[in-house]
Amino acid sequence: MKKSVKIVAAALWALPFLALAQVNTSYLSSLINGAKTLLDQLVVFLIALAVVWFIFNVIRYTMTADDEDKKASARSQMIWGIIAIAVIVSVWGLVAILQNIFGVNTTGAGNVNRLLP
Repeated sequence: MKKSVKIVAAALWALPFLALAQVNTSYLSSLINGAKTLLDQLVVFLIALAVVWFIFNVIRYTMTADDEDKKASARSQMIWGIIAIAVIVSVWGLVAILQNIFGVNTTGAGNVNRLLP
């Protein structure tokens, strides 16, 4: 009898800890969602940075009408800006397609799924 009372008392003592263990999955989920939101914002920032870089080099190309070396450098940087924009948007779209294929539902400020039909 004493042994069963000890077991019941230990189980009742551990019950709140078992209930708190379920909160940890919510914490992990919120941590993952926070990281996803941060990465989505980083992608938007990188696209904006690539567009600004491209526009800066367009202005630099038009302002250096006399120097052919500076024009060639600005033209090369414009091409790299276009490539950067294309790569970032392509990878972003590929991730959205893979999320739709595998049925991963995500929410957040930079949700790519709403861009696709």
